[in-house]
Order: sequence, then structure tokens, then C-alpha cells
Amino acid sequence: MSARLPPLNALKAFEVAGRHENFSQAAKELGVSHSAISRHVRGLEHQLGVALFRDLPRGVELTAAGRAYLDKASAGLELIAQATEELAGPVRGRIVVSCEPRFARSVLVPLLSEFYARHPEVDVRLESSRTLVDVEHYEADIALRFAKQGQLDVPSDLVSNLPMYVYAAPSLRPEGWTEVSQLMEYRRFRDRNADVWRLWAETQGLDGELWSLTGWRLQAELAYEACLCGQGVYLGGSDCAQRDVAAGRLIRCFDHALYDGAICLIMGSQAERKKAARLFRSWLLEATENLRVPVEKAKHQPIG
Repeated sequence: MSARLPPLNALKAFEVAGRHENFSQAAKELGVSHSAISRHVRGLEHQLGVALFRDLPRGVELTAAGRAYLDKASAGLELIAQATEELAGPVRGRIVVSCEPRFARSVLVPLLSEFYARHPEVDVRLESSRTLVDVEHYEADIALRFAKQGQLDVPSDLVSNLPMYVYAAPSLRPEGWTEVSQLMEYRRFRDRNADVWRLWAETQGLDGELWSLTGWRLQAELAYEACLCGQGVYLGGSDCAQRDVAAGRLIRCFDHALYDGAICLIMGSQAERKKAARLFRSWLLEATENLRVPVEKAKHQPIG
């Protein structure tokens, strides 16, 4: 049996190269040279007597035999990784988490202290980006992204689906807010590209076209800061605003809410092998339990 086992380094090089279908990306992930990956893969093909990749004008792709072998090799390496973790004691390692900028700043970063207290040996590399990363090709272990319809077209976990409200700095209108029409006197900011002001107005039975925004656009992070500085009113997720509301830096102008999408967690199949990634996912879903409401309630509807 042992005589039929290929060298572990060659098997790992093949698994990563097969997952990316790119030798350069495999070399980057493993921290070795492109030629080292090529040498391992060609040696493995020679030992097996089977072509695992075919050359293309710009790169390589798996053969049918290579794809079948990849599925079984990946499963085998996952079993080895899990068995090793069970013997390794305390969780260690680094994970890469890609997160939407607003959610990262206002929700995830403040919560991380709790995770570090529980798992001090895990290093979380947090990357703030709106760009959708490919967790299957190891651009990140975990990604937190906004889903317009409340769910993504890939397997994911619901993290937050709290509604949006209108917020303002207390100094913007010290006398308080009594009529929704008062909002029209100020610059109106928003935290999404969609015309959420129109949607918000329509849930209150107002003329959506009147509230539709055609100008004064800022990126979500800048729009939020502008609101904190008293430069206008802001329609955004209550998950990201709750800390500033609790601290008195923002007030909720009205109780009218808009349910419009959710933040979801995506984890790559390769990250599933990492105990540190699985722990982070479990911890985050526990830590954000108060940010989720029943799905049947999370629709465009007024509250209050």
C-alpha cells in the first residue's frame, strides 16, 4: 500500500494547482516557485502514468483523469488535516477575512476583541473591500458580503438582516423631528448604490419619485462620516449604526424601517479544513445573533 502513495509535497502541489488550475497561483499560495510546482506535478504524472493537466496557450487545465484524482486527493488531504488538528491541541494559524467596509468598521472590528480573548493564537487578517473575492481560489478564507435579496447564489450563512432607518447627528436639528417632510430640507445620504430612499418612501405610502436621489453621492463610509459631522441625514443599516446611537453620536429620526437585503458569510471549501476558520465562523454567528430577525419579517414594510 505505501509503495503506491505519492510524495506528500507532490500531492499537495497538485491539489493546489488543480484547485486554481494555475501553477503561478499555486506557487503563490504555497510560497514556492512556479518551477517547483511544475516539477512536483510532472513528477506525479510520471509516477502515475497519467496526464493530470493539459497545456493551454495561456496556462493549464485539468484533464478528466486529473479532475477525478483531485476530488479524491482533496478529500484525503482534508482527512489528514482534520486528524492533525485533533492531535495538535490549541487552535493556531492565520485566517483571511474579507468584509464590506462599513460592516467591518462598525460591527466586525469592535467584536474582534472578544474573538482574540477566546482564541489568542489565531491571527485574523481583516481585509476591507467591496470587491467580491473568490474563496474557492484562496483569495480569502471567509468573506462577508451584502446580498440584495437576503441570500447569495452560493452556500452562505446569514449574519445580519436588520432593517435600515434614517439617522442624523443630534446637532443637525436640535428641536427634533416631527414630520417626515423635514428630511427633504437636508442632504440625504445612503449606504448602498440602490435608490433606497425611494424604496423607503414607498413603504410609507409616499411618492417614491419625489424622494429618488439623482445627485450628491458619496461612498458609504464617507456618507456615514458626513452624517456624523451633521452634514445631512443618512439612510442605512441599523447594525452599523447601533454603536453610534448608543453613544449619542446619532439619533434615529423616525421609526419607519426598510428591509433591504442582508450581510452573509461565505466560506471556501478549503477553509473548511482550517479549524481556525471554522471557529471564527461559529464565533461570528454567535456574536451576531442579535443582528438577525425572522426571514418572513425581513421584507419591505414599515415598522412603528
